[in-house]
Amino acid sequence: MHKGLLIAGLCAGLLGGCKPPPTDAAMARVSLVTSASGPSAPLASPDTTGAIWSTTDKALRLVYGVPGQPVMISLECHAPGTADAALTITRHAPADSGAAALLALIGNGRIGRFPVDATEVGGRVLWQGEVSAARPEWDALKPEREATVTVPGAGLVRLNPSPLPMALVSTCRGAPPEIAPPVIVPEIAPPPVVSPIP
Repeated sequence: MHKGLLIAGLCAGLLGGCKPPPTDAAMARVSLVTSASGPSAPLASPDTTGAIWSTTDKALRLVYGVPGQPVMISLECHAPGTADAALTITRHAPADSGAAALLALIGNGRIGRFPVDATEVGGRVLWQGEVSAARPEWDALKPEREATVTVPGAGLVRLNPSPLPMALVSTCRGAPPEIAPPVIVPEIAPPPVVSPIP
């Protein structure tokens, strides 16, 4: 399954043309300084035209964003295939220290409301939460339709359909690799025996 994620990631990368996939390094170039005098002003919803899911150098971690621009969302699996399997979802937008909120993941007939906290990640304070991989709300990431992620004050992020996030969820849950069903070939009856004409 890990190999499948890498192959799918290469295919997704081609959609971004010659630009590199969204990276955490790109995010580091954006100032995320928040005001110490009170809550930060709400952010506008980002433009997700051309945004894609991409694999990273870290196993079982995906990032979402427009190629060549800062990451908007990241998703990472911990303890795959165990009872403690969980997914960490990060909204790469500034959060006020000490703040907490509910991240809404909506899509494919599912509505997930996951608790997120202002968490220091690489020297930046971002919205992050860890949720059991067994939660059915992760099925909102199925590639059949667009999904959305919303955090109060951090805008709405539209997730363009991709097989990568749901493949990561399935791997985290410990699902075995998908195997094509065997092809059943019907038996061919032998030709009838023709008795010689006397």
